[in-house]
Amino acid sequence: MKTKLAIMAIALLSMQAASAQFRLGAKAGANLVKVAGKSFKDEFRYGYHLGGFAEIGLTKDKKLSIQPEVLFNQYATTLDSNFKSVYENVINSNQSRVKLNYLSIPILVNYKLVGPIYLQAGPAFSILMDQSRTFLQNGGDAFKKGDFAMIGGAQIRLAKLYLNGRYVIGLANINDIDNKDKWQSQAIQLSLGLSL
Repeated sequence: MKTKLAIMAIALLSMQAASAQFRLGAKAGANLVKVAGKSFKDEFRYGYHLGGFAEIGLTKDKKLSIQPEVLFNQYATTLDSNFKSVYENVINSNQSRVKLNYLSIPILVNYKLVGPIYLQAGPAFSILMDQSRTFLQNGGDAFKKGDFAMIGGAQIRLAKLYLNGRYVIGLANINDIDNKDKWQSQAIQLSLGLSL
């Protein structure tokens, strides 16, 4: 009896998995990034992102789905002249460009608005993999090892082609030197994806 129930349960789960809407894909694009804080210039700089995504349908009408992603994100920014005055005893360098490389894991909810247009929203968790050493050589690590952000945007799907536009706002303070200045990441991401 237990064997029959187990076989029926496995068969039912297999049918559910086979009928589920599931897609895998790859994507790449540009980041327009700014680190907000009085130590950084109030300007957006270019970076890039690339990685993969999965899409898991939640409803039969394909209106709602979950889209987890794994992305390599490069954020670039420039120190302001205020940086040296705020942290004069910590960092003694006149190098002003900073590059941060993150492994980001967004988990987005997609909602089909009309036709091929979907709205996206959800959290993103990022792990700092590498940072430029131009201004950090004398000051140690200035950035925290992780970031937490919220994402909002839209996606247009044309067959297997995915066009994305998103705004990413960091919620965590990524300053790891002290509490004199709060640093938060902001990014506009434009990307092109292809589902397999």
